[in-house]
Amino acid sequence: MSWFVLPHRLRRAGVLGLNARNALYIGESNPRRLYPLVDDKLLTKQLALDADLAVPKLYGVVATYRDARQFQRILGDHDDFVVKPARGAGGDGIVVIAGRMGSNFLKVSGAPMSADDIVFHLGNILSGAYSFGGRPDQAMIEYRVRPDAVFDAISHLGVPDVRVIVFRGFPVLAMLRLPTRLSGGKANLHQGAVGAGIDIASGLTTHGVWHEDGIDRHPDTMQPLANVAIPGWDRILELSARCHELTGLGYLGVDIVIDRDHGPLILELNARPGLSIQIANRQGLRARLELVEREGGKDRAVEARAAFVKSRFASV
Repeated sequence: MSWFVLPHRLRRAGVLGLNARNALYIGESNPRRLYPLVDDKLLTKQLALDADLAVPKLYGVVATYRDARQFQRILGDHDDFVVKPARGAGGDGIVVIAGRMGSNFLKVSGAPMSADDIVFHLGNILSGAYSFGGRPDQAMIEYRVRPDAVFDAISHLGVPDVRVIVFRGFPVLAMLRLPTRLSGGKANLHQGAVGAGIDIASGLTTHGVWHEDGIDRHPDTMQPLANVAIPGWDRILELSARCHELTGLGYLGVDIVIDRDHGPLILELNARPGLSIQIANRQGLRARLELVEREGGKDRAVEARAAFVKSRFASV
């Protein structure tokens, strides 16, 4: 059920609104010259690799139409892989291939794609069909993450991810994003994925949100969303915190996937993370951001920042 709440009540609850986010945090903490570091996924991946941060393995880059026609050379012996635009947004243009059947490739849904279909899709990426402003782009072909088994009961196809809001190097709020049938297996809330709040102190899921409404169960599996222990939680907090130094951005969203073999991997970064994470947690962002401003300090090591938020931001 959706409802209307008076603005002064939202402010008292510490809820951060869009205008305040843009003016007080994104505008003040994120210099525009640094945006390309996160808007270009290929550049983000290279920065993370240089900093020895865990990311899905990059098989190769398609930069020209000739590369597109020869994409199977990039694949080598890999039967499963992910194709994504380097400058895409919102999950658009991402194709996940789970295997092969004869001469065809199979998407995670089981739908077939021929080699020509993939070449055509790569051509669309290169032409800027999915990029910011329709600018020419590159396509990345990378390792297909296999989600940790803990998510099997509360996800429909696709790969769940953890979104963490990081302010001045402090992870302040987090949620688990779960694909649904409606989202087409993508962990994107605007396309119909489910968000489940995560208690910063324990790494346990709490409340859920779907289409901006609070829910307690996954709409496809009907399994409870609360009290799921996120694997590698301490590692996730530290990876998220390190992304502040990685980019220089003071306010950002960090998206992390949890592979069953490789553990937490940084998927991408966002200089303009959305605010639905507050609904998933039933917890306002603004009060936590202000606490970090007052008490966080500027010279804490990554481990100290993770310890700080675990001690100060427990949801229960």
